[in-house]
Amino acid sequence: MPPQPDPIAELFRTAKTIAVVGLSDSSMRPSHGVSAYMQSQGYRIVPVNPEIRESLGEKSYPSLRDVPEKIDIVNIFRRSEFVGEIVDQAIGLKVPAIWMQEGVINEAAAEKARKAGIFVIMDRCILKEHRARVR
Repeated sequence: MPPQPDPIAELFRTAKTIAVVGLSDSSMRPSHGVSAYMQSQGYRIVPVNPEIRESLGEKSYPSLRDVPEKIDIVNIFRRSEFVGEIVDQAIGLKVPAIWMQEGVINEAAAEKARKAGIFVIMDRCILKEHRARVR
């Protein structure tokens, strides 16, 4: 039996730019550590947080709509109740994938994104999944 395709591994192979909504400029926050790891693996990290000017050496943008480049993955480090608006912005930008970190769960927003043709990963850590799949 041939191995089953792994859409998450394929996403890691093809993605280049990750917009991290809720990325902190504090190295003590999980969003910072996870994003620093992904940056060390060759991904371009774009901070999206209206409260900071930069993180990880990259300029921060107040919203996804303000990001001037193509986004491959929107990685969400915000509470679940804020996911709907982020998903709406991602749909408008035709972002191919939305990643909701561990503990971030919004079934209605996920379904809306899927209906718009977006690949959705929910309640999983991008760092842990990357380490498990990419060697």
